[in-house]
Amino acid sequence: MSISAIVLAGERPGGNALAQHFGLQSGVLVEVAGQTCISRVLETLTASSSVDGGRVCGPEQAILEGSQELQELLESASFSWFSPESGPAESALATLASMSDRPVLLTAADHALLTPEIVDSFCNLSRLSDADFIVGLVPYARVREAFPYSKRTVLKFADGEYCGSNLFMVRTQEGARLLEVWRTIAQHRKKPWRMAREIGFATLLRYLMGRLTLAETLDQISDKAGCRVGHVEILAPRAAVDVDSVAD
Repeated sequence: MSISAIVLAGERPGGNALAQHFGLQSGVLVEVAGQTCISRVLETLTASSSVDGGRVCGPEQAILEGSQELQELLESASFSWFSPESGPAESALATLASMSDRPVLLTAADHALLTPEIVDSFCNLSRLSDADFIVGLVPYARVREAFPYSKRTVLKFADGEYCGSNLFMVRTQEGARLLEVWRTIAQHRKKPWRMAREIGFATLLRYLMGRLTLAETLDQISDKAGCRVGHVEILAPRAAVDVDSVAD
């Protein structure tokens, strides 16, 4: 059974340093090996056997109207444009609210190394889970081996180290509650003490001391969100590499 996808293509508040470096209006228009990030992502999703169209949330309408490539891309793809909100969590929530079916795959338009095989693997494994919201995680050892010079954010748990994949599955209606927690925490990203309060000081301290396992972390997040949060392990290291900096 094919599912719909949401591709987040908006800009964060303050603009996109990568877009500014290349003199572009949006980071998703940066070319990787001669093809823009957003066209690569939409091409990949279309080629997968798991996804059947969906929404592209962003970029702003003015950017869309000024880009013939974006207009042609959306006309030829089975994705419709949706106006972005002030941040990724807000955009994801608003776009999700416009779609009635679940599950929905959530990814980003700067995920230029994504492949149909990675998408299908994540979707197939997610179908086996009973969680409401599923996160794709890549073992850091695989990422380090494949891309030794790539600087990635590493999540360090007591039982292993992982990188995010920018692949999420909102499996049920309740799964949107996790996005609401994400929105709340993101609002405090410039005030670490408030973020810590939202997460829970005891939980944060255990994580920083390397005493929190992945399962315990997901349980804590599930309790906070009021829905079941699970994970899928993705073995392809490419899944951990998006293009959001000049170094990438």
